[in-house]
Amino acid sequence: MSKGHVLLAHGSGGKLSHDLIQDVFLRHLSNPVLDVQDDAAVWTPALLPGTRLALTTDSYVVQPLFFPGGDIGKLAVCGTVNDVAMVGAKPLYLSASFILEEGFELSILESIVQSMKSSAEEAGVEIISGDTKVVAHGEADGLYISTTGVGLLDPELKIGGAEAKPGDMVIISGTIGDHGIAVLEARGELGFQSNLESDIAPLNHLVTAMLSASKNIHVLRDPTRGGVATALNEISRQSGVGIILEEDSLPIQPAVAAACEMLGFDPLYIANEGKLLAIISQEDVENVLAVMRKTRYGENAVVIGVVEDSPHGRLLLRTGLGSTRIVDVLAGEMLPRIC
Repeated sequence: MSKGHVLLAHGSGGKLSHDLIQDVFLRHLSNPVLDVQDDAAVWTPALLPGTRLALTTDSYVVQPLFFPGGDIGKLAVCGTVNDVAMVGAKPLYLSASFILEEGFELSILESIVQSMKSSAEEAGVEIISGDTKVVAHGEADGLYISTTGVGLLDPELKIGGAEAKPGDMVIISGTIGDHGIAVLEARGELGFQSNLESDIAPLNHLVTAMLSASKNIHVLRDPTRGGVATALNEISRQSGVGIILEEDSLPIQPAVAAACEMLGFDPLYIANEGKLLAIISQEDVENVLAVMRKTRYGENAVVIGVVEDSPHGRLLLRTGLGSTRIVDVLAGEMLPRIC
């Protein structure tokens, strides 16, 4: 029997999230598909031999509901599309569930639904099922959205967190930390204003372009809750490898760097919603980068690190001074209600 209570930090995507999943959910629900713990589940239905499906589900509780560069509706669609794409699948259909608080303005709800429609059209997916529930005033903080996405996967493709290999290179598709800091600024918690916007975007077309350039893409991951550091720690443990990042190669916007310095945050732990990490065979890196840089959401892609044989399950950062330090999983909740 689990003891204690749920904390905000259990939603961080970091260590406490991992403990909650292991100690409660997997202890009771464990099965071969769920235990993989990639961004989407991949399986071949017994009634459809030769067909591989990808399925993911997610919930969105961001505050405020609208922020520079996006809103909860755009976030819900893009986040789910991206999770399907991160296993190399083509997202096709989404379902959406809305928990509405009594008194919520219908005009605001309509704006959010219109945003979902625009995001789905950009991604090339359809929202084909849904549900609504209404709770009493004060019980839902306005609006919560849950979405589920399904897609098709090439039977020959094998992309997942356990597939990183020594010698592979680590790519990120653009600047890090934009989403988390943009949401924080929208809350009025920075003490200054910038032109920073959230990076929310559907990344499935970018993934398609990357796969056209290489079949040696071993891992894809969108570093959302817990940021780049937590995502790469998960991959290093799944694959049993070490990953070394180069501090001087990390792309960080000045506004994000300034906010993090002022607040004592590390940009590596700040959430992203329109960036992906890719771990790719060294021989294909330049081809993939060339293709990425021709796309809307990959034009600032860069190599930020390398996969090593050891230390197993560890993420290291080589600093600009030449020293190396361990970058661990996010321990607590740096920015609650960020997605």
